Amino acid sequence: MATPRISKVFAAVNIGSFRVSAMIAGLSETGEMVVMGSGHRAAQGIKRGYVTDMQAATHSVRDAIERAEKMANIGIQKVWIGCSGAGLASTTARIEVDIGGRRIEQDDIEHLLVAGREVIQPDGRTVLHAQPAHYTLDGAHGVPNPKGLHAERLAVDIHVMLADGAPVRNITEAVQNAHLDVETVVGSPVAAGHACLTPEERELGVALVEFGAEVTTVSVHAAGMLLGMQVIQYGSGDITDAIASAFGIRRYQAERLKCMSGSAIASPADHREMIPVNAPGDPEGGPVARHADDKNRIPRAELISVITQQLGFFSEEVSKALKALGFVGQTGQQVVLTGGGAQLPGLADYAQSALGRPVRIGSPPTMLGLPPGHATPSSSTLVGLVLFAAADPVDIRAIGPAYTPTVSYKGAKLASRLLRAVKDYF
Repeated sequence: MATPRISKVFAAVNIGSFRVSAMIAGLSETGEMVVMGSGHRAAQGIKRGYVTDMQAATHSVRDAIERAEKMANIGIQKVWIGCSGAGLASTTARIEVDIGGRRIEQDDIEHLLVAGREVIQPDGRTVLHAQPAHYTLDGAHGVPNPKGLHAERLAVDIHVMLADGAPVRNITEAVQNAHLDVETVVGSPVAAGHACLTPEERELGVALVEFGAEVTTVSVHAAGMLLGMQVIQYGSGDITDAIASAFGIRRYQAERLKCMSGSAIASPADHREMIPVNAPGDPEGGPVARHADDKNRIPRAELISVITQQLGFFSEEVSKALKALGFVGQTGQQVVLTGGGAQLPGLADYAQSALGRPVRIGSPPTMLGLPPGHATPSSSTLVGLVLFAAADPVDIRAIGPAYTPTVSYKGAKLASRLLRAVKDYF
């Protein structure tokens, strides 16, 4: 099968607390996304989504992007950045204008979006992106494109992603120091939502829980847009630390035990199964785990007990966040779990029981050239970044202030338009 011709290339870097990953993808002439190269490395200089060591963070970014460039056999200059820390917050704004029953033109839509900038209230924070989510015509919701339709009043709901300014500048600088230009910084719930949620879920109502290494983001989507989100300073790495502390072993050993033998669901056979703490190739003379036998093996039941205890705290915090976001009742049903922590066996069943809602694990969609290592929940944000970039999202801040009506107005309507134009310019 011939490789499709690429018409446009997108590059993304997801700066996580556990790993920094990069992906280069191309949009083919037939509109299909093709993964050309990808790479990742252990994150350094990143803690809970914040840059704590600029030099180390820059090295991680440069290494990850060079691996992706080598695989793709091309060099890139601009990247889209994924961010899960930096005090992310989400809000929505609404703006409505009078149309007077006539046909809606493109300049009406642009004027509406320009006017929408005035209703955004960042309260001293940085606006990452402000996107029109959907339009409303005379009370009819969910209009994807109102151009060419007639209406008395036209409204738009705008999704705004906010972040703390200094942490965003640190993330941006870490990427720029790696000799890359930053296209934009994207909140991870937006990117992961593009990768994991179906249009129907986003319309009916769904909660997306991205269970990362050190940060968990809980976002609620409905009516086709992200309505709100909360960040929980807890991740799957905290489960690893709890295992290391409970058994007095090294962190890398605890991570291996969690990934290889861990589970969110206990079984009667766990008490009879002994798990070796040391793996072939481990250095000799390492610590002997607490409650281990003479071969330095621990009961699997004790490992799972530590994991489920931590998951109890995790599900409690997620439940609080969902309640605070108003995700209750008949509309607050489906929950999608993604992120590296979502790969723990049995987690969907555990979360479904703990949250009292249907839960599924969200993974990126199938894409041509996507390596198996990136076709997992841990890469949802990374894949979502290139999908988000390829969708060419509209940001109301990028729309020019000029507004030239394409139809004529008379009398009071003309005066109203002139007054509105004066307000726009002065």
